[in-house]
Amino acid sequence: MTGTGGRPRPAPHRTEQAVPATAAGRLAPVAVDTMGGDHAPGEVIAGAVAAVREHGARLVLVGRAPRIRAELERHGAAGEIPIAHADEALDMGEGALAGWRKPRSSIAIACRLIRQGRASALVSAGTTAGVVATARLRLKGQQGVMRPAIAVTLPTRPRPTVLLDSGATVDVKPETLVQFAAVGTAYAQILLGLPRPRVGLLNIGAEAGKGNKATRRAYELLSGGQQGIEFAGNVEGHDLLSGAVDVVVADGFTGNVALKTMEGAARAALEELRRTMSGSRAARFGTLFQRRRLLELRERLDAETYGGGVLLGLNGTVVIAHGASRARAITSACLLAEELVAGRIVDRIREQVGALRTPSRLGRLTGRDKEERERGSDPDTAPEAAEDEPRER
Repeated sequence: MTGTGGRPRPAPHRTEQAVPATAAGRLAPVAVDTMGGDHAPGEVIAGAVAAVREHGARLVLVGRAPRIRAELERHGAAGEIPIAHADEALDMGEGALAGWRKPRSSIAIACRLIRQGRASALVSAGTTAGVVATARLRLKGQQGVMRPAIAVTLPTRPRPTVLLDSGATVDVKPETLVQFAAVGTAYAQILLGLPRPRVGLLNIGAEAGKGNKATRRAYELLSGGQQGIEFAGNVEGHDLLSGAVDVVVADGFTGNVALKTMEGAARAALEELRRTMSGSRAARFGTLFQRRRLLELRERLDAETYGGGVLLGLNGTVVIAHGASRARAITSACLLAEELVAGRIVDRIREQVGALRTPSRLGRLTGRDKEERERGSDPDTAPEAAEDEPRER
């Protein structure tokens, strides 16, 4: 599988990391936020231990060291996984400002480890708004990437489909949607192993003239030919689970609504199926003959199988697991993070975005960006709060 960008790579951003590696040449460990999630730290650490023991993952656990050591001892894993102490945690109810208020949070310390090359990626089941805000503040956006996007995996046939953005950037410009197509292409190449994944633009109709101003202009830019992007045209909501394309691009508002709608519909359908199969003795008896297929269906629709969403477009890899994640989901998230780092996702995105042919404002400051920077309100450019070095214990 090779990159498809034909233009020279842009000069690297001063905070950009390649693939962080140890002195021995091995990939640096994945930093796991043990303090984020509804079931932290117990389920998070249990999932991390399983990833290490069953899959050979290399991790570092970030959080309150005494609590982490106690959980590791409970699993008989004391000393197996290194620990980086963090004094604070982001509460599940905290929003975007948490990144400013808690510079010593476990997520902030994990990001610092990534910037220092002592960790290769971050896995967290914490509040999405807090993780996104803190990661943007600490890791910074990749040069040329206008806005980050959260990519999620949809359980389609014959292979999964990537949907982005699912909530990181609500208001977008047409050029941002084009960049999402490039970012999604790089992600699908690694995750799905496809040299030329097919990209669809989520819209209210398949025709070229459908949609709002942003989607119509994005369609023009994408259909005009973008190096490395295999644009398949517009897709509608009923195409999301059909496997019609490999990557579906949308703004964060539309993508998040679509994702939550599909999640709710899948839960309702599975619950109705369960009730039907257990409604009578004959139904229960018939279920025995379909047990294997039903288990396969449950596995395919189970969000814990996929590990979570991935925040793309930053100088580091960030996997955001569901807030209700149990141990199995954390294990999947750790393995996903390792796979993306090994596939050099940050470099792939830089190549894909650098190969785009769009108006000159792409990759430069937009008017809103300039206003935000002049006001000093953009967390990507504001000076970081003073931090001590993370203390490994």
